[in-house]
This record gives sequence, C-alpha cells and structure tokens, in this order.
Amino acid sequence: MTTTSARTAPTTRVWIIAVFVAFTLSGLAIATWLGRIPSVRDSLGATTFEMGLLVLGMAVGSIGGLTFAGHIVAKVGARRGVQVASVCLAVGLVFAGFAVTYGWGFAAIWIGLIAFGFGNGLVDVSMNVSGAAAEKAVGRTIMPLFHAAFSVGTLAGAGLGALTEALEVPVVLHFAVLGVVTCLVMLAAASRFGDEHRYEEHTATETSPTPVQLTRWQVWAQPSTLLIGVIVLGMALAEGSANDWLPLAMIDGHGLDNAAGSAVLTVFLAAMTAGRIAGSPLIDRFGRVPVLRVSAAVAVVGLGLLIFVDVIPIAIVGVVLWGLGASLGFPMGMSAAADDPRSAALKVSAVATIGYVAFLAGPPLIGFLGEHIGLLGALLVVFVFIIAAGLASGAARETGAAAETLRKRRAGGDRTSGATVDGGTEPRLQAGTPRTTGPTGTTETARTADGTDTMADPADTTGVHTDR
Repeated sequence: MTTTSARTAPTTRVWIIAVFVAFTLSGLAIATWLGRIPSVRDSLGATTFEMGLLVLGMAVGSIGGLTFAGHIVAKVGARRGVQVASVCLAVGLVFAGFAVTYGWGFAAIWIGLIAFGFGNGLVDVSMNVSGAAAEKAVGRTIMPLFHAAFSVGTLAGAGLGALTEALEVPVVLHFAVLGVVTCLVMLAAASRFGDEHRYEEHTATETSPTPVQLTRWQVWAQPSTLLIGVIVLGMALAEGSANDWLPLAMIDGHGLDNAAGSAVLTVFLAAMTAGRIAGSPLIDRFGRVPVLRVSAAVAVVGLGLLIFVDVIPIAIVGVVLWGLGASLGFPMGMSAAADDPRSAALKVSAVATIGYVAFLAGPPLIGFLGEHIGLLGALLVVFVFIIAAGLASGAARETGAAAETLRKRRAGGDRTSGATVDGGTEPRLQAGTPRTTGPTGTTETARTADGTDTMADPADTTGVHTDR
C-alpha cells in the first residue's frame, strides 16, 4: 500500500495545482478586458449608457455559458469543459481586440464579448466542479484558496491593464498576447485534471444498486439548490457591488478624491484575498454553516460602518470587514452545490446562474437607487441580501463524505479519509469500512476483487461515468 500511495499522491497535487492555474487564468482573462475599458470607450466615443450595453454582451454570453455548462460537463467532464472554455475565451478576446483597434464597430465587439462571456460561464462551472472534486481528493477545504487564486488573477490583470493603458499599447496586441497565452496554458493545465467522479458515492435504491441521475429541471426543483443559490446570490452581490460602486461610494459619500477612492477598492480586494486564504482552516475546523453565519455577520457590520459612520478611518475599517465577510460565501456555495458528485455539474451550474443574477441586476439596481438616495443609501440593498445569505446558510451543511470527514475531524482527527505521503495527503478508502452514501442510509464497502482496499486509477481522466 505504501508504494501505491507514494505513486498517487503527486498526481493529486498536480491536479490541485492545475485547478489553481485555471482559476488564476480565468481571473486574469476577465481583468484583461476590464482593464482596457477606458481605451475601448475612447475608441468608440461611447457614452456611459452605450458602454453599459456593450458590457451586457459579455453578461449575455456568460448566462449562455452557465446554462449549457451543466450539460457539457456532465457529458464530457470538467477537463474538456475547461479546454473548450479556454478556446472560447481566447477567440472572443482576440476578436474583440481586433474590432476595437480596427474600428469594426459596436456590433463586432459585442459578438466578441458574447463568445468571451460564454467561455467565462463555462470555465466557471467546469473549474468549480473539478475544484470541488480535488477538494474531496485531498481531504481538506481548499475551495476558498482556488477563489483566492482567481482574485490574484484579477489583481494581476488589472495591473497589466493599467500598465498597457499608460504605455498606450494597442488593445489588439494586448488582447492577442494575453488571449493566446491564457488559452495555451489553460489547455495544458486542464489536461492534468483528475476525474471528478474518482470518489463518486453511489446511492442505491431499494430495488437497484444503480445511482439515480437527476435531470436539470429536477436539480432546479430541489429546495437545497435554491437556498444555496440565495447564499451565493447574496455574497456575489456583496462582492460585485464593491467592484462596481465602492470607489464612487467613497468619493461621493465620504468625500475622497479619485485616487483615494480607487485605493479603497484595492483594500477591499486585498481583504477578500486574505479572507479566502485564511478561511480554509476555519471551515475545516468548524464546518461551512458556522463560518458562513459569522462571515455574513462580519460583512453586515462592515457594510454598516461604511454606510452609517461618516468617519473615513472607521469607514475603511468597515471596507476591510466587508471584504473579509464576503470572501468565503461564493466558494463555500460552490462546494456545497458539488457535495453529491452525481448532480455536481448541474447543481453548480444552477447555483452559479443564480449567483450571476447579482452581477447582471445588481449594478443597474444600485445605480438607479443611487441616483435618488445616494450610493451609500443604495448599498442598503446589499445589506439586506447579505442578511438573507446568512439566514439561508444552513443549506450549505456538509452531506455525504464531506459530513463524515467533518465529523471525524471534530472527533479528534481524520484517520480514515487520508494518509500523509511525502508531504501530501492522499485519500484512501479503508478496507472493510462501510460508508454512508446517501440520504437512504445505504452503505457499501470499497474492495477490489482480491479483497484489498483500493482507489480509482489516478490516471483515469476519461470523463464522466454515469452508469456506475
């Protein structure tokens, strides 16, 4: 058994590293577009309203990507999903770059952004499904770290965008280089993904040992899907509203200048990244539900300080608390949606779609209210949705293998879900140990034909097995 574990542990580490790369490049790709919006606006001579319509093209594509992602990942696997998405991201970004630089017009840029948005939605679901499976494989919480990598990618992309703006680098050159490099690296990284069904739990009915597969509409009809969606919606709105409106809220509401307002957004993003890095051990120790409730409370306190206290240092403390509180909601929602491998792709797709409503409806709603009551007052909408996310946090409770791992950890150490080999943790199914596999309480023991405990071949990345 030592030889087997030593051989498989590096494979799990490579899988995790590959998912980190995918998350980082996804954030880099999105920030590449966002960082050049000033040049796009100048090239088109567009008004603010017209730029809003242009950005809507990416949102439409993202919704399309999210809608089809569940079917694509269920059919061909998360690895192929990321690879298809990487091509869509590159093609859309490069096409939009040519359209901007060579004056092909508003409609051409819109087409490029639809393709780019489709790739964004597809990669979002695909990498979250694979990340949740890798999280199960390593036996500890790492999903917040994946999302921290995404945040790092956005920071890098924003920095490169500012640099290319300052150096007046043509948009087409910037987009072409980043698009091609991102695509090639993401293709290579995805090829090292493991099979997300490697640790699939089989739920038997009374009459058949075959797991029951849920349809897309059945997943949407599950109350847990909708409640996890509320969590993701509230926390996505908390994150997205800061990205869109925090600098202006600090300028208009607290009297900062433009540079200081932008600097406060950097503080928020840094707090988000720090919260995601520090949050993983807290989730491992206490579980998702307590951490979610505390996170929502911290975000509410922080946002309240920003809105109601007209003292700039205290408002900035509020921004830090807001960022820390909002940091873990989205990744924990993705982990909860992927707890059951049989429906992980469809459920992650559904929950992510609900979350993206925040990015679609949030900015115009807050902008409309801000015109009438000021941006600080408009942020009370976010305040309400964060409270709703906290109230719905019970829906993210660990189930199946995740619940068993948490129970053992709380009991004084997880002795059956993993074994440390060469500095890495590689989960192994224990010989003769029954495991609960679903709400029916059905148990099964993982054994090979010769009666020894085993695990799936780590090199098996052929796709999704729906007939097991």
